[in-house]
Amino acid sequence: MSQKIDFVSLVGESVSRETLKKLVFSRPTSSEISKVSARLCAHRGNRILALEYSLPGNTVSQKNVKENMIYDELIKLLGEYKQANLITALGDAEWKISKSGKEILLGGDSLKRKLNGAPQSFESAIEELDKKKNYILSGDEDFLIALGISDKNGRVHDKRQAKFRQINRFLEHIEDVYNELPKNEKIVIYDLCCGKSYLSFAVYYYLTKLKNRPETELLGIDLKRDVIDWCDSLAKKLSYCGMHFICDDVTNTPNECSPDMVISLHACDVATDIVLNRAIELKAKVILSTPCCHKYLNDKINNDSLAFVTDYPQLKNKMCEAMTDAIRLARIRAAGYRVSALELTDPENTPKNTLLKAVRENGIQPEELLIRKRKYDEILAFLLGDGANSYLKEIL
Repeated sequence: MSQKIDFVSLVGESVSRETLKKLVFSRPTSSEISKVSARLCAHRGNRILALEYSLPGNTVSQKNVKENMIYDELIKLLGEYKQANLITALGDAEWKISKSGKEILLGGDSLKRKLNGAPQSFESAIEELDKKKNYILSGDEDFLIALGISDKNGRVHDKRQAKFRQINRFLEHIEDVYNELPKNEKIVIYDLCCGKSYLSFAVYYYLTKLKNRPETELLGIDLKRDVIDWCDSLAKKLSYCGMHFICDDVTNTPNECSPDMVISLHACDVATDIVLNRAIELKAKVILSTPCCHKYLNDKINNDSLAFVTDYPQLKNKMCEAMTDAIRLARIRAAGYRVSALELTDPENTPKNTLLKAVRENGIQPEELLIRKRKYDEILAFLLGDGANSYLKEIL
């Protein structure tokens, strides 16, 4: 039996045993379709193989193959591609044609033994597949592979699942504010204190590829030269022409135009306040920020009536974390924004889980802004007493 037939048999067995997670065909012989990926799904109680074809121009097409037609479809695809990777719940296998034209099957014997020992689990597995979350990203996007979140076959590494979910959740928040962004003009985004820019690359991909807005420009700013050089190199490697990075303080962010959106992920302590203040100064239309640590207020709070909480360090820390973000939202609201605090992702994935969301309000009356500013000042006076002025000077 040829290596090709052995591989097809492994795929067929993984389908019948309900263990197939993903199947990827790559290295086309001549086809314009650079890659074909497949996953096991259920339709009206029957197994199907859902194929997705990566076409020129960053477009995709899809095709569903009934179980009794899977064998013929696999033979056809293996004749059009020089490599196929099978990813299952029990293990992986790889079929490929070497430079000398020889067929090679890696991991086949091991996977076959595991598949033969696996129990039949059709009903329960189908139910699980039906309940699987539909993420915006699949895992095989080029930037996820380059960032080390997925392997070369588009499989998300087990240790990076939390980061993968976080990125997808953040893109859902981008989806929620998409209508606030320009419809027919260039979209300009700043990522302040960008770090390694996981979100920058995700947002840029989402807008340019999934929303077909290739004119999008994204600027990342951070003080760490090595990080900026790394991000800039990766953007060039991915041909993300609209992404640029500069090494500088965020207070020196270019102000030639008002950015449509400012994002920031886990800027440490008062760096979050500096980012938010700069976003307000630039009159950003949308602000999305996930704060990091909240140490500043913890050291400065001055209100005896809160002693029943502040006398206990654990409770004081939790209270100051919530109050710090509430103060930030009050500050942004006083600047003319509609604000909210949201959960970024599953709390089990990260304790730094609050997303501050702000959308600039149009036509707000000066009287309303004065009321909001007065409320903000009252909050600071209540919490900090005489230290309110020094707080404002240091933060703003």
